[in-house]
Amino acid sequence: MLESAAPIASRAAYSFRSESSQVSPIQPERIVIATRESRLALWQAEHVRDRLRAWYPRCSVELLGMTTRGDQILDRPLAKVGGKGLFVKELETALLDGRADIAVHSMKDVPMTMEPAFALVAISARENPLDAFVSNKYARLEDVPPGGVVGTSSLRREAQLHARFPALAVTSLRGNLDTRLRKLDEGQYDAIILAAAGLTRLGLAARIRAVLPSELSLPAAGQGALGIEALAGRPEVAAWMAPLADADTSACVRAERAVSRALAGSCEVPLGAFAEMDNGQLRLRGFVAAPDGSRMASADLRGNPADAEALGLALADELRARGAEEILAALGG
Repeated sequence: MLESAAPIASRAAYSFRSESSQVSPIQPERIVIATRESRLALWQAEHVRDRLRAWYPRCSVELLGMTTRGDQILDRPLAKVGGKGLFVKELETALLDGRADIAVHSMKDVPMTMEPAFALVAISARENPLDAFVSNKYARLEDVPPGGVVGTSSLRREAQLHARFPALAVTSLRGNLDTRLRKLDEGQYDAIILAAAGLTRLGLAARIRAVLPSELSLPAAGQGALGIEALAGRPEVAAWMAPLADADTSACVRAERAVSRALAGSCEVPLGAFAEMDNGQLRLRGFVAAPDGSRMASADLRGNPADAEALGLALADELRARGAEEILAALGG
């Protein structure tokens, strides 16, 4: 059931399939959703809640808000305090002890290797997966002058910025979405780079000055997609979630995660992986870079969406052949 797929309603430019007519024959009476309490996480959980209520009108669907260690540690980069797994551990504990049936995550926050007790039972239709340039001073990233301060929370973005705009001062930016925007508005940064999906979902698309093309800033594995996690030993929960899954998004995300997993992708490794459907084929691109952007290995493959994970492994092999192995060795990966 891990990272399974079935279609749901299209809801954005990056949604692909029409809604499934299949509903679990066993109708749930109550579903509890574990979620972080940031505004974006709550939007995501409420979105899933509303979809489930539409599918199961007699079911009580409730939210269990939680604060994770990733939300509490804001003074250090994630790479130095344990990675993005800090955003999911408390939610998984709620699944284990029976306080919640499912947890809703941004897929880019889900560790590439999951504990056997858990499964991704649905990946829903993707929002815009690209990065966004946000600034009160400049219309484009290319307009930021040498020495301009650009904030980002990810080594992936940082490495790509260093590689393409070496004169910029790229600095760490932590906090939830509202905190990051506040820091920009206070003048701490000339510009910041955020995921376009989060801004769009919270009605803040007007803050986007430019969406960065994937050729300039390749997204993180799973960016823009929502994942629903449950206990692997609860097949009835997986059946309840089936109508919320999207086949094409799931194939893309599975391929991306396979690349990252094969290369030990984490917050400590500047790595991007991005898949998209192209005339019935799955196009997968990826890179591994040194944090300062001085070295970068890139690759681009196409294949059958049914072979998504195999394509991801093939791309990882191609990246190794193009120098990723040496970069990872230098990083201790």
